[in-house]
Amino acid sequence: MTSTSSDARPAVRAAELGTLVVLPWSGEAPDGTDMPYLLAYSLGDAAGGPEATAAAVRQLLVSNGLPVDGRLVDGTAKPSLPVTLLVEAGQAVLNMPQLVAQATAPREWLAAVAARGYAYLVFTTRAWPEAAPGRPVEAAALADFAGAEETLTAAAHVTLPARSLRG
Repeated sequence: MTSTSSDARPAVRAAELGTLVVLPWSGEAPDGTDMPYLLAYSLGDAAGGPEATAAAVRQLLVSNGLPVDGRLVDGTAKPSLPVTLLVEAGQAVLNMPQLVAQATAPREWLAAVAARGYAYLVFTTRAWPEAAPGRPVEAAALADFAGAEETLTAAAHVTLPARSLRG
């Protein structure tokens, strides 16, 4: 797979990204209701290691209109954003040009996304090799990684409308 970009940067190859993981969870938002979050990260296992993986993930995000600077992109107000979220049959499917990542979503997350109509995506360039697919992630470990300043400042933040096949 090759990613194309509208600017002069070279395309990102899938192998440069390493193993990408999408992890859905929900938590209390400032308004007191559950917020459906999606955390996307790489295991940092590309040939160049975590540093090369971080650079490739950054390039992928920026080339798709997602700044990696802590600013929130309101995807609900940007229908032309090339990043989408499909929620269907208990799955959260994140789509970007040249990238599709899918995860089974917990019931609480599905209820929160149904109530809000969107999810909050944190796609970080920071690698998290300890949280590999198939391994359980403890709530405390998730909170530590997802809430760490170095994770958040190295991430694109975007609210994505939840779409379904039913329209």
